[in-house]
Amino acid sequence: MRILYLECSMGAAGDMLAGALSELVDRDEFLTKMNSLGLENTEITAETAEKCGIQGTQIRVLINGEEEGSGHTHSHSHPSDIREILSGLNIPDNVRKDAEAVYRLIAEAEAHVHGKEVEEIHFHEVGNKDAIADITAVCILMDMIKPDKVAVSPVATGSGQVHCAHGILPVPAPATAYLLQGIPSYAGSETEELCTPTGAALLKYFGDSFETMPVMRTEKIGYGMGKKDFASANCVRAFLGETAENNSVVELVCNLDDMTPEEIGFAQEILMEEGALDVYTTSVYMKKNRPGWVFTCMCRAKDKERMLELMFRHTTTLGIRENVSRRHALRRSISEVESSYGNVRIKKSSGFHTETEKLEYEDLAAIARKTGLSIRELRRRITLETDNNKE
Repeated sequence: MRILYLECSMGAAGDMLAGALSELVDRDEFLTKMNSLGLENTEITAETAEKCGIQGTQIRVLINGEEEGSGHTHSHSHPSDIREILSGLNIPDNVRKDAEAVYRLIAEAEAHVHGKEVEEIHFHEVGNKDAIADITAVCILMDMIKPDKVAVSPVATGSGQVHCAHGILPVPAPATAYLLQGIPSYAGSETEELCTPTGAALLKYFGDSFETMPVMRTEKIGYGMGKKDFASANCVRAFLGETAENNSVVELVCNLDDMTPEEIGFAQEILMEEGALDVYTTSVYMKKNRPGWVFTCMCRAKDKERMLELMFRHTTTLGIRENVSRRHALRRSISEVESSYGNVRIKKSSGFHTETEKLEYEDLAAIARKTGLSIRELRRRITLETDNNKE
């Protein structure tokens, strides 16, 4: 599985995320896309910057040759204004939808904080061209990288107070705090705003999980530098690589003592049809010496939530235990052989200095029903035919 891991130990801002991700792709291709957006009088550059002796990339958005904030008046934009600007940009529809969705998250956060409807919200700093460019840049970069999963570290927010269009607010700013609900975060050591509303919205939208760095084989690392200098390197790090999660299986287990065999059998069938790797029961004696079953579902990590939903729906359990195991599997392939009884599939497995092959049961069962021969006899005859044909 191709995984992108974002390390946010110094928070996150749109330009920092864009800078880190830009180091994972073809830089010239990215800048060409950004400078072909159609944002009037706007130029996007990627410059080398150094923080605490570490080099990385700093994304700069120049309006008429200057960065916004250096003498420019902040504009006030409504969500409808942002949608109109995004609709006019030269970007694919999926990237536009991503950018609109990020702005929607920001608008919902601002609306909640100020007690207004979403369409009444005035964007201040996040409505400027540099913010639009930063958000669009991250959406374009995510489209270029196309990770299977995005994992995000716990997010440092900073502390203290911040000056904004509404006055002096606590850090994290109320909109940022709202966006970070449900996401692991902490103040960190700096009395500054480390995580901006734009950064929080991008992490919330693209993040699939929020955790410490998973086990992964890293292929590329990108450093996105912030504008301020602190005792610690002010950067977001992006790690791109492969994780062995596809070799992991999740074991979901519950105890049952009040279901009929028919109901348990039906639950097993449903789970297998929906992609479980295996479902089985174990006979046990439970409390008060009641006979019962341990119901076990083995599934891929990506299917866990679906399997949990189905187990709760089709069994009477009130709780499910989860165990994660590393699976060591043989390589498998399926081929077909001709026999006097018709074509039969053969399952072949190899690896760990082992090779095995087995005739497909369903094919043998279908022939057995037609011929009246036993599966055991059919297996013997077809194997003999196959061996003779090889000679």
